[in-house]
Amino acid sequence: MFHSIKHIFFWLSGAGAQALEQCPNWEQRKYVAFGATVLVPCAFAFIACSYALSTITDRAEVIFPVALVWAFIILTIDRALLAGYRPFLSWTRKLSQFSLRLCVAILMGLTIAHPLVLLLFSDTISSVIEEDRAAEIEVVRAEFGETKTGVRTEITRLDNAVAIQREKWTESFQARFIIQDPTTVDEAIPGLTAAQQTEFDAAIAEATAPFNDRLVIVQQQFDELSPQYTKLQTELSYWQAEFERELNGQRSGLVGEGPRARSIKSDQLEPRRAESQRLGGLLEHLSGEKAMLQTQARTAEASAIEAYEGKLAEIEDANRAEEERVLALKRQVEEDQAGAFVSQQNALRETIKLQIDSLLAEQGLAKEELASVGKEERERLSEIKNEPRRDILTQTLALHHLFEAGAEGGEFAFYTYVILTALFMLVDTIPLVVKFFTKPGPYDNLVDRDEITFDTEHKEFKTHKGRYKEKLPDGNVISVTRNKYLEDALVDGVEHSQAARQFLDSLTAMERSFAEKMRLEEEANAEAGPEKLAMIEKMKVKFYEDLQVRMETFFKKEATQS
Repeated sequence: MFHSIKHIFFWLSGAGAQALEQCPNWEQRKYVAFGATVLVPCAFAFIACSYALSTITDRAEVIFPVALVWAFIILTIDRALLAGYRPFLSWTRKLSQFSLRLCVAILMGLTIAHPLVLLLFSDTISSVIEEDRAAEIEVVRAEFGETKTGVRTEITRLDNAVAIQREKWTESFQARFIIQDPTTVDEAIPGLTAAQQTEFDAAIAEATAPFNDRLVIVQQQFDELSPQYTKLQTELSYWQAEFERELNGQRSGLVGEGPRARSIKSDQLEPRRAESQRLGGLLEHLSGEKAMLQTQARTAEASAIEAYEGKLAEIEDANRAEEERVLALKRQVEEDQAGAFVSQQNALRETIKLQIDSLLAEQGLAKEELASVGKEERERLSEIKNEPRRDILTQTLALHHLFEAGAEGGEFAFYTYVILTALFMLVDTIPLVVKFFTKPGPYDNLVDRDEITFDTEHKEFKTHKGRYKEKLPDGNVISVTRNKYLEDALVDGVEHSQAARQFLDSLTAMERSFAEKMRLEEEANAEAGPEKLAMIEKMKVKFYEDLQVRMETFFKKEATQS
């Protein structure tokens, strides 16, 4: 059992079991370790492929066989690269072989590390995928929202158009033949037009103009004198109080009319009293004149209004007559045009009805379109929500987004990805690295010796084979070796037996001598009869048959001896 397991690891390491059996135990253990290291990337490849396939399907009968095949492919590549390494090569070839192995290790490290990183960060990647899903849902909703807004706008427009047509339908039942001009509320006197009202206002203004003009002048004079009179009364009150204080002795201490009291009376009180009486008289006169002018203006305005009252009566009579005329005309028009109006309105209502039906049909289509858009939106959102998004490409894109979000754990994920890739590269190159830096052992010496022996024999074979190939075309011996078995035996004999070389040389010389004699004989008997020529041909056939028998007998004997 142990012997079989050991041979399995020998096979995994790419070494020959027969040669390793001739080596010491420590050499065998080294190659068992090499074989074990080949299983490590194979195991990781199985795990990574299983996870990658699990994102596509949940069927175990598909996942595990495919993962086993992928693991076997990785194992075969590792074994082939390990078996192809030779420690006795030149440094240039060693470096080129190691570089090739490193490139393969990088690719294999990526293929193994990538699914494992996706597995390690599956929760975070799932959250990123869900965020992308939510963003996509918002985009889809925005797109469908714009479409639905346009459809709703169209429905609103159709609703307004239908409402307008229905108003026209309602108005078609109303008969308005003659519309009497109404009296506006802005007219000053009912029954007067705006022009008449303007004329009336102008007449009143003309009648009251003289009085109003004089009122303006009187008011201006009154406004000018009133402040002066008020000021004069204030000063008069002040000096009167001062005069009384002098009389009472409150200021100078002398009771009675003293010098200062007389001075105040003559210089301050008497002039101001005279001026106050004058201004008071003027103001009283202006007040009386103002009252009289206002009375005269009101009288003139009343006269103007009274003058227009007659016009108002005339206007009222005219309006009443016009109203009666309009009513009579309306009845006449209604009687004359009733039939035509009904037909016209019926046709109009039919047209309006067709327009309403058309608008309602368009409105129905718009509502169906809105419902279709809503259904399509729900289906699209349902598809987005129900998408598993567990495939490798989607998870890889999410991982890339995670790498870009450096401050939110992206740097940690990126460094983890790099470290795992480097780890698998290291694991995958450990056997070759160990062999690269390890001193050649007994197994390497045996293999190198066999390769040197084989190369030497192969070079010798190519050298002698070329020489005999150059000699054979000179004679007819090559015709004997048309037999594949004899040709192979001939080449093998030339390669491995000196006797065969000597035998071949003698046959070649004999054949050349026979060919020369036959040529001379044919030239000598060129004019002979056909019997002579036929005999010569029989001699040739007999000679070459005998030559073939000799060769078969010789090489069969050589084969039996070997």
